[in-house]
Amino acid sequence: MSETGEGPLHVTRQFGQNSIIQPLLTDLYQITMAYAYWKSEKTKDYAVFDLFFRKNPFQGEFTIFAGLEECLKFLEKFCYSQSDIDYLKATLPPSTEEDFFEFLSTLTTKEVKLYALAEGSVAFPRVPMIRIEGPLAVVQLLETTLLTLVNYASLMATNAARYRIAAGNLMLFEFGLRRAQGPDGGLSASKYSYIGGFDATSNVLAGKLYNIPVKGTHAHAYITSFNGFSELKNTILQPKTGGKPKDLLKIALTWKERLLPIFNVISSEASEGELAALISFAIAFPDEFMALVDTYEVQRSGLLNYCSVALALNELGYRAVGIRLDSGDLSYLSNIARHYFVEISEKYNIPWFEHQTIMASNDLNEDTIISLNEQGHKINCFGIGTHLVTCQRQPALGCVYKMVELNHYPRIKLSQEVSKVTMPGSKNVYRLYSERGHALVDLLQRSTEPPPSVDGKILCRHPFEESKRAYVKPSRVEQLLELYWADGRIIKELPSLQEIRERVSNSLKTLRSDIKRNLNPTPYKVAVSDDLYHFIHDQWLKNAPIGELF
Repeated sequence: MSETGEGPLHVTRQFGQNSIIQPLLTDLYQITMAYAYWKSEKTKDYAVFDLFFRKNPFQGEFTIFAGLEECLKFLEKFCYSQSDIDYLKATLPPSTEEDFFEFLSTLTTKEVKLYALAEGSVAFPRVPMIRIEGPLAVVQLLETTLLTLVNYASLMATNAARYRIAAGNLMLFEFGLRRAQGPDGGLSASKYSYIGGFDATSNVLAGKLYNIPVKGTHAHAYITSFNGFSELKNTILQPKTGGKPKDLLKIALTWKERLLPIFNVISSEASEGELAALISFAIAFPDEFMALVDTYEVQRSGLLNYCSVALALNELGYRAVGIRLDSGDLSYLSNIARHYFVEISEKYNIPWFEHQTIMASNDLNEDTIISLNEQGHKINCFGIGTHLVTCQRQPALGCVYKMVELNHYPRIKLSQEVSKVTMPGSKNVYRLYSERGHALVDLLQRSTEPPPSVDGKILCRHPFEESKRAYVKPSRVEQLLELYWADGRIIKELPSLQEIRERVSNSLKTLRSDIKRNLNPTPYKVAVSDDLYHFIHDQWLKNAPIGELF
């Protein structure tokens, strides 16, 4: 992306935005507030809003910020069409003045500024992920859409990142489209699971739209669609290096007889229909042969049949990829499968055979993976569906969008619940790092304060608890909120999906392991400067009513 002269910044898009992301994708009360602002002649008041969350999801202590690019695209295309105006005229009360609709038809985001964390960064409670400012009516109308674009994206990326931590270096495939909350949820799940650390998706459209690797095997239906060898229309396969075509079925049956003593079974125990299906699939995909082996019985049928076909392919110069386990005791079965792979590899001097992929699926979740790790499994790839894409452990992140300043005067929302009291005023955010490179604390300051200095002694305070405070001497200071949108255009180069994915990984590496652990993680510290602390409490006292006792 480049900037030429005074012209706009040209952004290369990997894909177009969903057409439903438009100004009417909002709550009705945003429109009614806009009308009330208009009637009160407040539409040009200059407002500042913070978009943040109050609690990390999944009983964890970190969140991945995602959805920024979609928010910026929304700002680019923000415009009420004539059909939008016509619909609103029919929907709002008849008393709504005609001039208001003319006002809506002229609204743009040219006077809006949007500051944000870099997409893919770790984020923490109360820290603004987005600060947006501009004319009151416009920035109010943006609220619901920005929240829906950030809430699920960040929740999904965080969920995926937690699976990545649990799985370590093992491969992770997202298989959740059929269980996702509709097609839009399925596409978003594929995109943000990839950002969070998954290696591929089964979702073909997501692969096309987002340039995500696509992976898949076959279903049990393919195995059960064959009853026996008589249904095979073709059993001939050309050797990979050329030469005379060979009968793959005949070679596989020869190998099957040789393998019977190793598996300690008799030939009749293994399903003929399953072997026929595997022969058929191998002929279709000789270089990508990966098979589901639990349709009937794993050890006495599926593994025996798979290994027979894999060895037959090997004779013709092809290497099978591996197996998928979709039911049963996954740890035990993976150990059994790896045992046979190793034994066959050593017995027949085929070194690659022992290293074949063992994929596990079967409604896995984060806790299941951790349990499998403790059991000493031999799986090297997980296919995750329902629990990943639906975020079953926590279905919503709970981002909020709160006004913190109007016409350069602070605004505060009070509550009997201290967690819901907002921090007033326009703020900057800095991440302070230790000498070891670990993030120590996120520090919120008033926008009028100078940035904290490296090696300076900085007083960091809890925003609401007076006694919680500490001095920090950072070795590095990172300013987190950067300007992405101004003058009606994106002014900062946007990263690719792969770059966002790398940022997630690098950002998580800055957190200590005790903050990222699954069980009883250590809370990360979010603090305010001494100036902001006193400013918050001053505004609190000014706005809290004084009671009377009788």
